[in-house]
Amino acid sequence: MALGAAELMALSGFQARNHPQQTGKRGPVPHVDDRGTDPRLFEKLHQRFNFTIDVAASAENAMLPRYYTVEQNGLARSWAHERVWANPPYSDIAPWVRKGHEETDAEIIVMLLPANRTEQKWWQEWVEPFRDRVDRRLRVEFLAGRQRFVAPGAKEIGPNERPPFGCCLLIWE
Repeated sequence: MALGAAELMALSGFQARNHPQQTGKRGPVPHVDDRGTDPRLFEKLHQRFNFTIDVAASAENAMLPRYYTVEQNGLARSWAHERVWANPPYSDIAPWVRKGHEETDAEIIVMLLPANRTEQKWWQEWVEPFRDRVDRRLRVEFLAGRQRFVAPGAKEIGPNERPPFGCCLLIWE
């Protein structure tokens, strides 16, 4: 059933808020934020997009020879003329999506994110108004199944390295 104009207009004033469990006192969990991309998934994406830099990496989980670590702060550096891969820390996604939106001189930016956060403010502000429109450069691809991640310090994916959510790609071209 398609939504009519009245229903669509009613959604325009929606104020998204994070759940209290996402903004609690514990803050980010480093072993969760520093998980690496499944090398098999990355290889498929790299063949498709030919990335030149990984902007949200650590020395342990970098997917490319050129990468920015937390200390090098990929958010503070230019992504101009790059083919960017980003699997940012999921505890603080908003600045990464805002950066992707603002980096108009990058050749392409591909960001791996949780697909279950569409109600959050960062999605409503930086994705929803721009995604999949002919006159915009942002599109969203939802990935099948649940992606697996490499735990910090691990060399391969363990048996329980699957988060309780699916993922999507934000692609700015």
